[in-house]
Amino acid sequence: MTAGSGGAADPRLLGRLLVTGGAGFIGSAIVAQALDRGWTVRVLDSLRSDVHGGEPELDPRVEFIRGDVRDADVVDRALDGVDAVCHQAAKVGLGVDFQDAPDYVSSNELGTAVVLAALDRAGIDRLVVASSMVVYGEGSYRTSAGATERPAPRRTVDLDAGVFDPRDETGALLEPQLIAEDAPLDPRNVYAITKLTQEHLATSWARSTGGRAAALRYHNVYGPGMPQNTPYAGVASLFRSALQRGEAPRVFEDGAQRRDFVHVRDIAAANLAALDWTTEQAPETFRAFNVGSGVVHTIGEMAAALAREAGGPEPVVTGQYRAGDVRHVTASSARLRDELRWEPAVTFEAGMREFATAPLRASVAP
Repeated sequence: MTAGSGGAADPRLLGRLLVTGGAGFIGSAIVAQALDRGWTVRVLDSLRSDVHGGEPELDPRVEFIRGDVRDADVVDRALDGVDAVCHQAAKVGLGVDFQDAPDYVSSNELGTAVVLAALDRAGIDRLVVASSMVVYGEGSYRTSAGATERPAPRRTVDLDAGVFDPRDETGALLEPQLIAEDAPLDPRNVYAITKLTQEHLATSWARSTGGRAAALRYHNVYGPGMPQNTPYAGVASLFRSALQRGEAPRVFEDGAQRRDFVHVRDIAAANLAALDWTTEQAPETFRAFNVGSGVVHTIGEMAAALAREAGGPEPVVTGQYRAGDVRHVTASSARLRDELRWEPAVTFEAGMREFATAPLRASVAP
């Protein structure tokens, strides 16, 4: 497998790939690269109104089925003649408030269970499922003595006082470090819990059926075609949307939160690499992979880069915070690089330059 481009087009057809959520931001990037590689592609997408601002523009080579992954009859029809599945359909983001919990659980957990049961009925044994860095909770930290520590959730009283960084029991700052796939998992909001449940369901399916499932733990994905005005969008989209309106990006906390920003084309290439892994003979029937650029930037740096490239107003650091957010979480993608021979192709600088003026997904209904 080659670098983030997803590899050269294969003159042989690889079979039929179903991409659930394939009309969405990440799903559509996977579809484009899969077509280039030689897959026949079918998309199943519900086009839910809180994500899509109109009918999608799909490649004419794509077979499109409009339907919900929670509908077993629709999923059975979508799987007819399929060789492998990239399961991207999910409700994403932190959520507006806890009233979103039933929709997250239904969309992500029930939806995945319905897809997996249908895979079993159809005898399909190759799956890539979209997971997220949020399954880790806070990132990994090092104490002043060199020990690795995972801090408890931050306290509201500290956040109100502007104390954002986790500290050890003596009050000393903890040093952030890259987190690997074998780190303890600690989902800290409803969305995170549903992503981890999706992984557990995929693990159970693989063990029960003899299938092979790869879970890709996406870090902060950005790129052309992000949704622009949904409360569930990522921070990159919110900053980009503000600049498009002529407004300054509003940066929460002090802007020093560390993240790994990875371009959507590199995410798509990782999915194709993971599909290749599902054909290999290895002891594991389930494997999780971090997908990140491997280069750490702060949220403030990202906002400043977008503002500079867009020629817009400088970011405003607000000191506000969101309950449930974590301070620092950045990926080690060594497993993905070493085992799947994947490399990110889009640098932070090039990606921000492109994204600053790239088109966003149409506005969604309020």
